[in-house]
Amino acid sequence: MSPIDRRRFLGAAASGALLAAGDPLRVFAEPRALPAAPARPETLVAALWKSLDEAQRAAIVFPFDHPLRSRVDNNWLIVPEKTVGGAFTPDQQDLVRQIFRSLHSPEYADSILKQVEHDNVGIGGFGACSVALFGEPGSRFEFVLTGRHVTRRCDGDSVAGAAFGGPIFYGHAAESFNETKDHPGNVYWYQAKRANELFQALDGKQREKALLAEPRPEEGTKTVALPGRAADLAGLRGADLSPDQRALLRAVMADVLAPFRAEDVEETLKLVERSGGLESLALSYYKNHDIGSDGVWDVWQIEGPSMIWYFRGAPHVHTWVHVRDGAV
Repeated sequence: MSPIDRRRFLGAAASGALLAAGDPLRVFAEPRALPAAPARPETLVAALWKSLDEAQRAAIVFPFDHPLRSRVDNNWLIVPEKTVGGAFTPDQQDLVRQIFRSLHSPEYADSILKQVEHDNVGIGGFGACSVALFGEPGSRFEFVLTGRHVTRRCDGDSVAGAAFGGPIFYGHAAESFNETKDHPGNVYWYQAKRANELFQALDGKQREKALLAEPRPEEGTKTVALPGRAADLAGLRGADLSPDQRALLRAVMADVLAPFRAEDVEETLKLVERSGGLESLALSYYKNHDIGSDGVWDVWQIEGPSMIWYFRGAPHVHTWVHVRDGAV
């Protein structure tokens, strides 16, 4: 099944219905050339690796098991002295942009690239980000790009059982550092709106369980430490949702995952199922960080034994993600 077909299937499954695709009469239409499929990010990473000269490799290539590979933060440079705009040739910079774009769905790639450009404006835009390569393509490898409000990875499944190749971060400060309650212009605020639709679908007792006071602190990589299978998770458990509510939770998760490429979406959902499914998840909202005191919860979280998706929308959006099989 192609990535586009898989994405169509996932979207339809999330809403509870498969839609018929295409016009059957097109089978008899005149043959025409199809657009070339975009290069996979793994292929582009290999091209970038091969293009590096000795000085570049000495600066940004590390052993696969280097501890730096597992770090994540909201605003950091993985190789501080080597930015995309300063360490790479124009052709290499274009490759890095292509890698970044191809890690996202075609529907969202442009807007997310603009978000990174915007949030790093004044210091070089996307070129102010930093890249490191761990291992070597063709063997075990991982590409990591970091900057303000961005950590993305490409690993060709070198990191077994880890969605996205490990923890990632995304965020946006759209019109100001302190956003207003409607978060105008924020590319990710739609996710909180969908999560709040789920809150509105809860009954009174469920809301009491789901609505907590304070979220987890933001502490770099510690923020995404997985709770493990034996953890007593705070919030409302998926097992306490009705079938209709669980279907809505699944739809919310599909929408939250929509910015990312299809194979990362599929891997995430498989890992959630393998760790106990929707019933094992806990849903939390945090009342002490309600911008505008409007009851639209700016900070929320979906957590499971092997999953953290922590959306902190105050004062602007920070989102911490870690989904990994085998948490104990």
